[in-house]
Amino acid sequence: MTTSLHSNRQSLNRKVAVMGYPHVGKSAIVLRFTQNVFPERYESTIEDQHSKYMTAFQRDYHVRVTDTAGQQEYTVFPRSCSFDINGFVLVYAIDDRKSFEMCTSIYEKIVKTYGDTSLPIVIVGNKNDLTTQRVVQHAEGTQLAKKWNAKFLEITAKESNRVSEVFEVLLREIEISRGNVLPTDRQNAPKSPSPAPSRPDPKGCIIS
Repeated sequence: MTTSLHSNRQSLNRKVAVMGYPHVGKSAIVLRFTQNVFPERYESTIEDQHSKYMTAFQRDYHVRVTDTAGQQEYTVFPRSCSFDINGFVLVYAIDDRKSFEMCTSIYEKIVKTYGDTSLPIVIVGNKNDLTTQRVVQHAEGTQLAKKWNAKFLEITAKESNRVSEVFEVLLREIEISRGNVLPTDRQNAPKSPSPAPSRPDPKGCIIS
């Protein structure tokens, strides 16, 4: 899976939302993915839109990313995430127990809004470089992902390859859910996700 300049081929649009408790590094993850930069100073996010062209599964994609404001227990679910989102990244920080617990609240809001428990979701334990400050164990993230049939990765936004893997895994799950990619590998957080073969299309239908 590679970053793509905007080619002459028509790109498939995919919209994803990054959500989580305040101060977990959502914007750092989004900026690392879309611009390959890491913000050294924290700035509170209201809501931002970002995008990136990339190539995967022998197709070009225009991935549009909504970087949401930090979610609290009684935060209204963002209107921008209430429709037409193809997949979600739920972020917590491994040094913040409250942020991990908040993932459940956000997940419940997603399910309530979409009425669907099978939406593509990747749970991300961010700041895994803070090993001495860890309060959420890796096994807890794995267990939560298993409960929701989601994917799980631990990363630090300081490492671009790990951040890219988050969106590669999510895009793969989106395409599997749309029938565009076969679920040949359902393992969580593969080290080097490899493109799966596209589903044969004997009727010549357009993939969308």
